[in-house]
Amino acid sequence: MTPLSRRALAVTATLGVVAAGAFTAPAAVAAPAPAAASAPLLAPYYTELDLTGDAQVTTADLAVLAENIGESASDAGWAQTSALDLDEDGAITASDLALLSERIVYDDGPFEIVEADAVAMQAAMNAGVLTSVELTQQYLDRIAAYDKVVRQDGGRPLNSIITTSDVALTAAAAADAIRAEKGMTSMLLGIPIALKDNYNTVDMPTTAGCGCWNDNQTTTDATMVKGLRADGAVIVAKASMDEFAINLSSQWSAFQPAGTALTVSSPYDTTQTSGGSSGGTGAAIAANLAGIGFGTDTGGSIRIPSTYNQLVGVRPTVGLASRDGIVPLALSQDTGGPIARSVLDAAVALDAVVGEDSGDPVTARSAGKIPESYTAYLDGDSLQGKKIGYIASMLGTNATTQRLFAEARATFEAQGATLVEVAAPEGFAAIVGEGSGSGPEFGHDLQNYIDAYLNPAVTTRSLLAISQSPNIVPGRATNPYGTRAAVTEEAYQAWAGPEGTHTQQLAKGKQIMTALMNDQGLDAVVYPTGNPYSTIGTNMRLSPNTGLPAVTVPMGQGIAGEASTGGVNLEFLGRDFAEGPLLGLAYGFEQATHARTTPANYGPLG
Repeated sequence: MTPLSRRALAVTATLGVVAAGAFTAPAAVAAPAPAAASAPLLAPYYTELDLTGDAQVTTADLAVLAENIGESASDAGWAQTSALDLDEDGAITASDLALLSERIVYDDGPFEIVEADAVAMQAAMNAGVLTSVELTQQYLDRIAAYDKVVRQDGGRPLNSIITTSDVALTAAAAADAIRAEKGMTSMLLGIPIALKDNYNTVDMPTTAGCGCWNDNQTTTDATMVKGLRADGAVIVAKASMDEFAINLSSQWSAFQPAGTALTVSSPYDTTQTSGGSSGGTGAAIAANLAGIGFGTDTGGSIRIPSTYNQLVGVRPTVGLASRDGIVPLALSQDTGGPIARSVLDAAVALDAVVGEDSGDPVTARSAGKIPESYTAYLDGDSLQGKKIGYIASMLGTNATTQRLFAEARATFEAQGATLVEVAAPEGFAAIVGEGSGSGPEFGHDLQNYIDAYLNPAVTTRSLLAISQSPNIVPGRATNPYGTRAAVTEEAYQAWAGPEGTHTQQLAKGKQIMTALMNDQGLDAVVYPTGNPYSTIGTNMRLSPNTGLPAVTVPMGQGIAGEASTGGVNLEFLGRDFAEGPLLGLAYGFEQATHARTTPANYGPLG
């Protein structure tokens, strides 16, 4: 249950104090409001009625409105007061106060961790029902109880977590202290985050899923991690991943006996992989082992785990968020982004990690293109009047996927959007036919990371050395590691250099797809992210081979009698730096369908 469905106590408290003839803050609000907010908070719902200038609605705003109760349209000063007439009945009454109170992020109802979003967590912590220390401990308890335990007959453990933080509770206590002193300074304050284990963290090793890098304790955080910590997020765990992000199978050898590896499982069906390479993040967030997760995507590694695990995934524009301090696969296409249970959480998380960074020069492209808050786009009516295109060849032939896409079409129409088939533009086959840079670029880009960040205690200091290590996923020594280690600098430059064939094709792909959207007047292009527990042709290549952003959101699941009951996501592709509008469209679709389900075997702890 979300805070928006549990406002009765807040409204009752507000009406009660007005009836008594004096205004006092509802007792449920345990922490004072901050003097100023650093950024809008879930705009516009929780910000547009702010009366005190701190970018959020607090009890101080209720006090301002309460001072004007009794005024009406017949009063001389009504022109200045009418903005407080929220129910538009020509008078400032207790009804207006009740409406304003609904915009306060607090809730003293019972808190349930399963499927809790950022608003529910913040509301509970603001109300004093829950502390970040308690919330963090609940997630740690869930990891301990669920991650390495078989929960399904004939299935496997999730194996979604490599490391849990020894200092997460200390960080949570610091967040609680900030809340007590300043109030809710950020929508991420005190919220536990799981990071794919290719993000550098000063308090946990960064293994990239490989036992050969067990000792890689870095001295700095990745830039995106710095952004999360600056907003008060608690990094609770490092999620498992396919070793060095190579494959979709999410096999990893970190901290395992030499010559062995574990496989990440989907919590919906643990006989199935959770997808990759960010499979640990996908499984952990789907099973409610952390509040929000982060992955990386080169050719599908955020979006595939999202569709396999009924999650929202954001592959941002290359250049929106810094890759500095993230173990690379192919920097021509690499990008980091959130994996979450809701569009709202994805937008909140994205706000914390975007922006220019000298450590990743490509982020200079984002200057002037980042909104004050991505949450401002989250409008339930966002599909109204939109024109959305699809290319028929991207739908595939899977019966479940075709059924769900037909249902999605009906949803678009019911929400006032127009879904139109568009012909594949000239050059489209070359876009989706272009290979991933993970072959020609991996050794080159990885060596730059090794030289800059790898802990001196780690002896495997090249891709060739990794290929010769006994502490890797079995079967990968020669291919892919050995063959990729043999790529010459000349071959790299011919592929990914300024005049490289790959560089030119990616630029051409962006031009072609942008022109398609402009010429057809499209707000986005949509397609199924995959089939149940499998991919569809080259769909995953469209976003990375153009550099354009994509947001994937649950579309539904297979049903009895179909080949699989797995989930299928719908992906929205948009223009450069159009993450805000895409999140808005995805939110409208999400709110119209509520397609995500909770894994049955990973409910509340008993």
